Amino acid sequence: MTLLAVHLALTAAYAGFQWTVRALVYPQFDRVPAAVFAAYERRHQQRVTRVVGPLFAAQGVTTLWLLADRPAGAPLPPVLVGAGCLAVVLGVTALLAVPLHRLLDTGWDAAAHRRLLAVDTVRAVAATAGTAAALWLVLSG
Repeated sequence: MTLLAVHLALTAAYAGFQWTVRALVYPQFDRVPAAVFAAYERRHQQRVTRVVGPLFAAQGVTTLWLLADRPAGAPLPPVLVGAGCLAVVLGVTALLAVPLHRLLDTGWDAAAHRRLLAVDTVRAVAATAGTAAALWLVLSG
């Protein structure tokens, strides 16, 4: 499998994961009883890290590889767009989502949950745009 195909598969896998979290997982947080929410949130963070960590790492590797050594004939613009999308996802995760999760792991907070849903929408849209850029790259190469 070529680098471009692997990169596309990784971006699509992450986008699918992110939309699942946004559409299915986070909207159900308000269904967890407040008395057990903090423990639920901490467990969620532990488990989700096992899935998202490898996806972030692998996508980071393919993105850096494409930036450093683009295959012959592969255009630069979709590589830059994809790298920008990944930067948005990682930045929003580190600067906004992680602090909101830290707040929620102390107990249920409806305002923090609403902000998390908004932040996660940004991540899902950026991930989808990253997949579109990867597809553009495959189709151009």
